[in-house]
This record gives sequence, C-alpha cells and structure tokens, in this order.
Amino acid sequence: MFRDGAIVDVRQLDISTDSEGEAEMPQRFSLFARFKDRPLWQRIVLILIGLLLLPYLFILLYVLPFVHPVSTLMLRDALTFQGYDRRWVPLDQIAPVLVKSVMVSEDGQFCFHGGVDWGEMRMLVQETLQGKSTRGGSTIPMQTVKNLFLWNSRSFVRKTLELPLAVSASFVWPKRRMMEIYLNVAEWGPGIYGIEAAARYHFKVPASKLTARQAALLAVSLPNPIDRVASKPGRGLSQLASLIQRRARNADEYIKCLYD
Repeated sequence: MFRDGAIVDVRQLDISTDSEGEAEMPQRFSLFARFKDRPLWQRIVLILIGLLLLPYLFILLYVLPFVHPVSTLMLRDALTFQGYDRRWVPLDQIAPVLVKSVMVSEDGQFCFHGGVDWGEMRMLVQETLQGKSTRGGSTIPMQTVKNLFLWNSRSFVRKTLELPLAVSASFVWPKRRMMEIYLNVAEWGPGIYGIEAAARYHFKVPASKLTARQAALLAVSLPNPIDRVASKPGRGLSQLASLIQRRARNADEYIKCLYD
C-alpha cells in the first residue's frame, strides 16, 4: 500500500488499527462483569441490599404530586389478571368528614407524630411480652408504607422493615401528601382500592359527597375490608361506626395539619 509516497505494510496497519479499537472500546459492561465475577453469596447479598433500598428511592419519587403510587396488592391483582378499580382523587376532592373518621378510627395522633407513635409502640411491646393479645398499633404512615412496599401478613420481619420506612416517608412527605396517598391506595373490598372507587362501589356517590354515616362505615371497615362490608354492616360494625361518627364530630383539632 502507498501512503505519501511510502510503502506501508498492510499487516502492520491492521494490527495498529485493531489495537487502537480495543483501546478505545468503552467499558460499558464493566460493572456487570464485576458483579458477575463475584461469588454467589456476595451477589445474593447485593441484590437483597438493592431490594431493601429501592423503597426509599420510591419514597423520594412519590413526593411529586403528579405521581400516583400503586400498592403491592394492586400489583398482585394486575399480575394475576384479576383486575382492580382505583380512581385517584386529590385530598381536596375527598369529604373532610371521611378524613376525620379515618383519623379517629385508625390514627388519632396522625398530626402529632413522625410516622410512629412510640408511646403506643412501647405499650404494645409490653403487652406482647406479658402474653396479652395486642391491637394492631399501626399508624397511618406505617399502613401506607406497608400497602406500598410490603405485604399484609403480620410478622416481626415486616414490622422491622415497616418502622424505618414509615419514619422516612413521614420525613419526606408533607402530612397532606401522606393522607392523600393512604386514602388512594387503601383497600376497601375485593379489587376496590382508594376512597373514590370505594365510595362509588359501596354508596354510589363520589368521595366528595360522602355523608358522616357513610364515612364512619368506610373508616371502620378498613382493618378488614373483605369481611367488613361498609355497605352491608352487621350489628357490631354499625355500633362501631356510630362510635366513630360521634368522635369525628369533635375531631377538628386533630386534623389541623391537613386543613389549616
């Protein structure tokens, strides 16, 4: 080959070109290669760490008001082709009496704690150690992160994961955002998620038009919405709803963090 009047060995040119190409080749898969080269137990540990950290990234994402999170139960229903009904509504389009009813029923100290009611938690631990049957003790932030990131069955592992997630979410999300997410992902019947779908399914009205009685019935059905049907309450559920309805009338002081 001739170049500028000189003869160049083609074999040398090919070797030079190949070596330059190898030197300039981007190391796109270096991280993956290093991960793949690790022992199996190290790869498993790294994957578990990644899974544990992932919810905290979602907590940061969910602070954005235009993001509408889904729960693990909703994902389950979608993946198993059961389908579900959820219609996201902002907090301003939910009847305040429903918010008050849910707060006095589920978490009366919602406006005053940082995700976990530690006084209530200490009492539950003491009762458990004494062998007494315990209440749930979950705050609205704890129930929200459970719905979004964890599973339903009670276990020490789930509760251990739930506490730091609840504290982190309460630190990142304003109280209004926390309540908005909770009311839009809570389960209110088979395949019924969020207060808008629940209000229409049980009482044929939008969430903004719920009455005090309807709100109380929906609130007391939350712990077990499959067995406790808000639109078909038994005697016990009706009595419990009446109690919540009376408490909600005097709950204005408890919801100032949401409506001031």
